[in-house]
Amino acid sequence: MTAEPPPQLASDGVMADVLAQGRAACYKARDAFFACLEKEADKKPTEIATVGLLYPAQCKAARAEFAAKCRPTWVKHFDRQYCARKRVQRLLDDGNDPHRGPISLPQPYTFKP
Repeated sequence: MTAEPPPQLASDGVMADVLAQGRAACYKARDAFFACLEKEADKKPTEIATVGLLYPAQCKAARAEFAAKCRPTWVKHFDRQYCARKRVQRLLDDGNDPHRGPISLPQPYTFKP
């Protein structure tokens, strides 16, 4: 297990990554990584991130920057959010599989003898 660097403290004792500047840098790195994932969606994913997220090797640098600029718990949270959004999108968009897509609710049954 690799040792994480000690958190950087701002002058007033607050961790630097939770300040607005740190959060903005984290969000920018996150958006760059997920934009790379969307752009390289046709490539074969060969790298594994947290929560089972797979990504192509072309996004390795963006992933490293994302992991460096954000807290590990935030990275895991954003990965989970992305996976959940993609799962829902896949379920709603795929029209070829009858088990996917919008849920068709059963119609009320009226019994007529």
